[in-house]
Amino acid sequence: MKRILILIFSGILVSQVTVVAQQKTWSLEECIRYAIDNNIQIKQQTIQTKLQENALDLAKLKLLPSLNAQASYGYNFGRALDVTSYQFYNRTLRSGNVSASGSTPVFSGLQNYNNIQKNKYLVLASKEDLQNISDNVALNVALDYLQILLNKELVTANQNQVDISRQQIQKTQKLVDAGSVARGNLLQIEAQEAQEELNLINTRNQLETSYLNLTQLLELNTPEGFEIVVPQITVDTNTVISGNINDIYQAALNNRPEIKSSELKLTASQYDLKIAKGGRSPQLSVNHSFYTRYSYIINETINKPFKDQLKDNQSSGINLAINIPILNGWQVNKNIANSKLNVESSQYALDGMKKQLYKNIQQAYTDAVASLKKYTASKKAVASAEESFRYTQQKFDLGLVAPVDYNASKTQLLNAQSDLAQAKYEFIFKTRVLDFYKGLPLNLNKIN
Repeated sequence: MKRILILIFSGILVSQVTVVAQQKTWSLEECIRYAIDNNIQIKQQTIQTKLQENALDLAKLKLLPSLNAQASYGYNFGRALDVTSYQFYNRTLRSGNVSASGSTPVFSGLQNYNNIQKNKYLVLASKEDLQNISDNVALNVALDYLQILLNKELVTANQNQVDISRQQIQKTQKLVDAGSVARGNLLQIEAQEAQEELNLINTRNQLETSYLNLTQLLELNTPEGFEIVVPQITVDTNTVISGNINDIYQAALNNRPEIKSSELKLTASQYDLKIAKGGRSPQLSVNHSFYTRYSYIINETINKPFKDQLKDNQSSGINLAINIPILNGWQVNKNIANSKLNVESSQYALDGMKKQLYKNIQQAYTDAVASLKKYTASKKAVASAEESFRYTQQKFDLGLVAPVDYNASKTQLLNAQSDLAQAKYEFIFKTRVLDFYKGLPLNLNKIN
């Protein structure tokens, strides 16, 4: 019962914490920090980094001498030799011994040293992998955050269309009642308003989906009560995208963690090749041992107690051993061949990563330039569509324009506004991606 109560209260506490977390208004920076702190993949990579650090510690500890101790106590029945007195006895013998042995590595073809170096670079590579995952999470958060902002604008634009149609329905209804216009005009506007209602519902659903995507990325239980900060974002049509593709690429080569990780893994594979080559080298070690023994017979016959026997029966030794590899089923040669292939594979991985990075920057730069052009054109289109709609609405109010033309003008305005919003946020995201490759933090504080 106590355990059940604890689980219930724990669940309530977690729910309360989640509700409190979602009642606040989240900025982009807060979303990124929270996502990085709670992302499962990041936590897994953190564990992998710790495991790699443990592997480095083990590689260092291999330089220390080894030491193992043994102790035994046993019974011998029947005719048995007492090794302490070297006499045979036809009785039960009780005896025990204590020993210790170990080995100190002196030289092993620098395999231990190279193993330490390899693991050092693997630890650094693992940390860069962790940073890369964190950066990708931040970029995905920014994308989902901007998607919410875009969908908010689309909802507002569609809501305005519905509001205009409703106002127009009221005006037209009065004209129909007065006999000034045909009822068909009213029906056409009502049909348009119904279609706009459907469009509004669809854009609201898209907004809810974008909220869900972001809260899932933040590992929140539900999007209920979640809201984001809506910054004041303006895009200057005279904006010039700083830098060029090659400059951004060179900057990214120096700061992107996926490149650093590939370079570190290449270096680690080169040390792994040195370890394999070290297998051809003779291995030199110093071995040391200690031994002592106790016999119940000696204690019984000459009254030599346990402590004195252990002291008198002590023996120790030290020797220098060398192991020269001659023929081991070609294992050493195959290990070297495989290590060379791993070095080559790591080099290809690095080259591929660099090429993919260049393609990503090239694509982001091209998209940013294109989206800025699209935004500039869309802004002009919106201005023209707004002026056209105002003119059409005035003529419609006077009965000089058919409902079909009026609805077409209104739809044209909505499409222009939607294109403008999409171009704006596409440009914002692509420029943030370019800043991301430059090593700048993700934020919405500066757009132009």
